[in-house]
Amino acid sequence: MKVLFIGGTGIISSACSPLAISKGIDLYLLNRGKSHRGVPAGAKVLNGDIRDRTSAEAALAGHKWDAVVDWIAFTPEHIQNDLDLFEGKTGQFIFISSASAYQTPPSTLPITESTVLDNPFWQYSRNKIACEEMLIDAYRKRKFPYTIVRPSHTYDKTLLPFDGGYTVVDRMRKGKPVIVPGDGTSIWTLTHHADFAKGFVGLLGNSHAIAEAYHITSDEWLTWNQIFDLVASAAGTVANKVHVPSDVIAGIDPGWGAGLLGDKAHSAIFDNSKVKRAVPEFICSIPFSVGAKEIMAWYDAEPSRQKVDPEADALMDQILTRFK
Repeated sequence: MKVLFIGGTGIISSACSPLAISKGIDLYLLNRGKSHRGVPAGAKVLNGDIRDRTSAEAALAGHKWDAVVDWIAFTPEHIQNDLDLFEGKTGQFIFISSASAYQTPPSTLPITESTVLDNPFWQYSRNKIACEEMLIDAYRKRKFPYTIVRPSHTYDKTLLPFDGGYTVVDRMRKGKPVIVPGDGTSIWTLTHHADFAKGFVGLLGNSHAIAEAYHITSDEWLTWNQIFDLVASAAGTVANKVHVPSDVIAGIDPGWGAGLLGDKAHSAIFDNSKVKRAVPEFICSIPFSVGAKEIMAWYDAEPSRQKVDPEADALMDQILTRFK
């Protein structure tokens, strides 16, 4: 198969690209070459900017694709650009949506692909929903061959699972209190990008995936208390957890609050039966206890990666002081 990734070097796609190549896929990456993650061996790079129509058309001239994946589409305008560029030129178009598009908070668990899409708290999620609706309309009217993939919280060795990143680990190591939104008992799903890739690559060129939507997540469920404790253990310390209601955080910092109330504050348990039917070999094998050690090993291997955000650190102190 001849496949195009728009992006291809991000947190999630950086695992999908090498796996696709190992499966014999002729992989092209359209990007600007600005990612700190390297291009995998065997990938062909088309230098272009998907946000610049002239640049993208020049880079894509003369190509047709078995599948195109847009890893960096976030608004209906981005999808319209994709339709203009790829309609009639690809056998499959995969849009990377988000599991945060599902009903928030969910009325029932586990979440399935038929769970209604509705997020009144987060504009990011509403934009993803609008993108999905645009693709569905293009299929109904013109049979544009879309597939929708909704990742949940997917990480690699560079990504800590909480807001504030390494600043939170720095606080843990200094014995300072760290904020756990809510009471820490809501259930969350963390998926290693290498596990995600197993399910995703199996959808490329898969005829059963046309005009379908899938989420791809781990079957491991953890509370936020467990997540903080696993990271602290991997960092060689303990977490001095202070539980702060998400709406209190939102009242002090609306930006942080939107991501909590629109996503992380609510339990997220997923039924992965649909993707397992489409890709029988999809099995997640990396628990977060292993992933947390991988993350901390990456940060500790190079001190320059251990960046503390003074503003985020001060905000956490401010929230803790006002909450008390």
